[in-house]
Amino acid sequence: MTGTTSEIRPFRLHVPQADLDDLHRRIAATRWNPQIPGTGWERGIPADYLRELAEYWRTGYDWRAHEAALNELPQFVTEIDGQNVHFLHVRSRHEDALPLLLSHGWPGSIVEFLKMIGPLTDPEDPADAFHLVIPSLPGFGLSGPVTEPGWTTGRVARAFTGLMDRLGYGRYGVQGGDFGAFVAPEMGRVAEGKVVGVHVNAASVGFIPFGEVGEEEAASLSEFERGSLARLRDYMDDGNGYFQIMATRPQTLGYGLNDSPVGQLAWIAEKFKEWTFPTAELPEKAIDRDQMLTNVMLYWITGTIGSSAHLYWESMHGGDWPHERAATPTGVAVFADDVAIRRYAEHANTITRWTEFDRGGHFAAMEVPDLLTEDVRAFFRTVR
Repeated sequence: MTGTTSEIRPFRLHVPQADLDDLHRRIAATRWNPQIPGTGWERGIPADYLRELAEYWRTGYDWRAHEAALNELPQFVTEIDGQNVHFLHVRSRHEDALPLLLSHGWPGSIVEFLKMIGPLTDPEDPADAFHLVIPSLPGFGLSGPVTEPGWTTGRVARAFTGLMDRLGYGRYGVQGGDFGAFVAPEMGRVAEGKVVGVHVNAASVGFIPFGEVGEEEAASLSEFERGSLARLRDYMDDGNGYFQIMATRPQTLGYGLNDSPVGQLAWIAEKFKEWTFPTAELPEKAIDRDQMLTNVMLYWITGTIGSSAHLYWESMHGGDWPHERAATPTGVAVFADDVAIRRYAEHANTITRWTEFDRGGHFAAMEVPDLLTEDVRAFFRTVR
């Protein structure tokens, strides 16, 4: 690590009222995109739903209450490899608790994990306790925009292992979903011997087939696995347009999303609808509306929606994919809307626990925090 300072500074969140007033003015002044009559979610987020959600954001959502709730948690910032890194550091009252880093993905944030902090740090059985480190990905939210190119998930993994070193943790676990499921296994490779175990959910690359799966091979999959494969194919056929845009032209996309709060809300809320379970329902059927908006706020107030998109570009152009099998014990939670399949995950990971669920989706920490919490506990009992 080549940061200019190793200082860890306390952080407290406060958004100037002028910025909130500007947000509300921008929402009120939205130039709405007309919708073709008779069309719905198949063409993107519907206008009537988005109008209602945006109006609630402007007049009903209480940012100050959620800002105060975040400020009840110990927050810090430090510089690693020339990049500002913001993180929550919530220690258990049980001193011998296992340190655990939780890594979010896109379009997530530290807000994803709020319902898991209490149960993980203060469980009924002290043997299940964790000291939690929950960083904002570089380029995301309260870590602020990245200041130079090259911030691949591998570089993030090295920064996060550096953060754990800086906090004095020589033995710890890692958990992550979405991009966090890229970062966590790589941390196991980078800090093998320090990382006692890796747990992932919403896993994709490294946990799915590379290329087409033939009919004969598909027929040998379990019923659950065939469902995962079908969801993966649907995603590739009809659900990854956002990925292609962010992985090829993130700078161009960022201008519109950073300028229009409703545009940014639409870009993120659509994913909360499509990636929660069941996908046929509105996102509020799976997660708390205010929690979703607090997540959106962390992108808006920091101006990081464009910066976060660059992680897709780096992932596609940086050649930073796993090239060797990780030896670190790995647990995988596969929720009802996930796409991971064990036989393919075994190629790059040492799988020691694999759990399949009939509910929950991409944002499991928000949708089914009880299930994810228990699976994390069960996995780390085997490696403590």
